[in-house]
Amino acid sequence: MKELYLIRHGKTYGNTLGRYIGTTDEPLCEEGREALQAIFEAGLYPMPDVLYGSPLKRCRETGAILFPGKKMIPVSRLRECDFGEFENKNYKELSGNAAYQAWIDSNGTLPFPGGESREAFEERCVTGFQEVLADLKGKAVHRAALVVHGGTIMSILAAYAAQKEEFYHWQIQNGEGFRMLWDEIEKGGIILHEISHLCPDSGLCTGSDLR
Repeated sequence: MKELYLIRHGKTYGNTLGRYIGTTDEPLCEEGREALQAIFEAGLYPMPDVLYGSPLKRCRETGAILFPGKKMIPVSRLRECDFGEFENKNYKELSGNAAYQAWIDSNGTLPFPGGESREAFEERCVTGFQEVLADLKGKAVHRAALVVHGGTIMSILAAYAAQKEEFYHWQIQNGEGFRMLWDEIEKGGIILHEISHLCPDSGLCTGSDLR
């Protein structure tokens, strides 16, 4: 049994504008840095034995603030979704775009034009998470942390959480995370259980705050 933390990166300028930030490799904004520093000082996330993360700047910078001095192991498949034509735009900037309206009407199930489908994105994230698990099996560690993206976290928990919920149930804000335990099950599988939603302002959130 190992303790695992899935943490969403801090806020970027694009996040403050409600933009779809996927492949855009922008750094944290000052507001994001200050919020993460406050989280670090509050001790919300304990230092992990091993740290993994998306290779994008916002995740690397988040890891450096929350876990100073801890080297991050980059996992390319854990990067955010490619939003294609919607990349670095918000709903106001996409107003009147027929492809965007079709995507909204599909409840987010249509592929992003020029980008990834949700199925391909989820499959990629799961493969990346499996890489992490394989690496962990070879290490004598008690606690691991992943600093990744909101969509990445939703993909992992939709696939592996013992509490079966739909994709968007696991949506969280910048700097928030989940603490859980993971165990191996039969046929080489794993299960994530005793999942707690961690909020910077109040620490432990209730289940009703997961959305």
